[in-house]
Amino acid sequence: MTTSLQELLVGWITGQRWFAGKGRAIDDLAVDTLTELDPGDPALVHALVSVRQGERTTQYQIPLGLRAQVPDRLKHVLIGSCDWQGRRMCAYDAAHDASLTSRLLNGMDSELRVRRLGFHRVPGTSIDTSQRSLVLTAEQSNTSLVYGDMYILKLFRQITPGINPELEVITALAGAGSAHVARPYGWIEAELDGEATTLAIMQEYLSNANEGWTMALTSVRDLYATAQGTPAEDAGGDFAAEAFRLGTATAEVHAELAEAFPTGVIEPPEIKRMTERFRRRLEKAVVEVPALAGHAHVAYEAFDRLADLDQEIPVQRVHGDYHLGQVMRTPADWVVLDFEGEPGQPLADRRALDSPLRDVAGMLRSFEYAARHLLAGHPRADSLERRAQEWAARNRAAFLAGYSETGGRIRGQDAVFLRALELTKAVYEVVYEARNRPSWLPIPLSAFS
Repeated sequence: MTTSLQELLVGWITGQRWFAGKGRAIDDLAVDTLTELDPGDPALVHALVSVRQGERTTQYQIPLGLRAQVPDRLKHVLIGSCDWQGRRMCAYDAAHDASLTSRLLNGMDSELRVRRLGFHRVPGTSIDTSQRSLVLTAEQSNTSLVYGDMYILKLFRQITPGINPELEVITALAGAGSAHVARPYGWIEAELDGEATTLAIMQEYLSNANEGWTMALTSVRDLYATAQGTPAEDAGGDFAAEAFRLGTATAEVHAELAEAFPTGVIEPPEIKRMTERFRRRLEKAVVEVPALAGHAHVAYEAFDRLADLDQEIPVQRVHGDYHLGQVMRTPADWVVLDFEGEPGQPLADRRALDSPLRDVAGMLRSFEYAARHLLAGHPRADSLERRAQEWAARNRAAFLAGYSETGGRIRGQDAVFLRALELTKAVYEVVYEARNRPSWLPIPLSAFS
């Protein structure tokens, strides 16, 4: 009995880290498109499949490799054996096959079009098609291919119809000469229901850069290892100077976004409606996580102050999911990554205008996580708590100073709004940690002190 490609994918897709429906049964899987990019053996076929689970249907992108025999180096990504064009072939995830992923480079360089698939090169750039790819293994929702030390291609596994906000932002900012985005080189898109839909984006690979989160954790570990009573500024690996530079870079990116895209304002009536949404979210969180109840008054008071604002709040395009894991320190400056917006939200929401203070609040919460997450299960957690507070306060202040001194607006009513944004972010974190990492729950709860 022959197993169809569709049947193989049903059994395989649930085990992939980028599959969004883990823990729920698949009601149906439909193969929407199969586009052959390279015939023969091995063959490269681009697949779009739709998975229905209850009332939710999610579309996924799968680059399929097909070989008569799969070599040992690819057996870990084997999907199974099926009939393909009258031959018995082994299907596998071609993202891991450098002999096939070179076709993606060639396609962007030559601006190939195959049926509904379009490959594009950013004007004014050239692509070295001799580079071979390796898959980065750390990502959860996408798959990134690094070509030599030159390019990184992000394949979006979950497909949302429309142009991805990240493509819009990085091409606009790079075109304006921003020093804070990795240079874009190309992208891949599909025409789905008459709408151009982003499938992949390729940028400069920052091979000599360090991730902000990793740098911050190194600084925290250094502080924890120093003698009690040693000020944070005297501990090895002090991060405050970098936090200041990051604040400067953040303000510059916000200014560049305001220049490149439309801006607007939120009127006081909308501020009040926003405040009500914050309150409802808090009420639901208290029901789900009783440990929050004793702290909720802090948030309610902040939300009351927000509701009393009687002036407009400026809004613009923002990052939308800003934290230390989204920034890289190159030898020259800080570079911001992943302008996709908040994962799982509709594209219209991710593209919507918002206050740049939302990004600021996200980074401030990230400093708190960097300072405290090492305390979970630490034998000296109680004695190190003050050190964590000191590190977070020092780096938050440095970041805000860099942001403000470079034109980022935090004054008067902005401080009220920023505090409310921080606390509503912490409310979300409380629920997330209670569901997924209970030992981390003290981190967001500390925001209400």
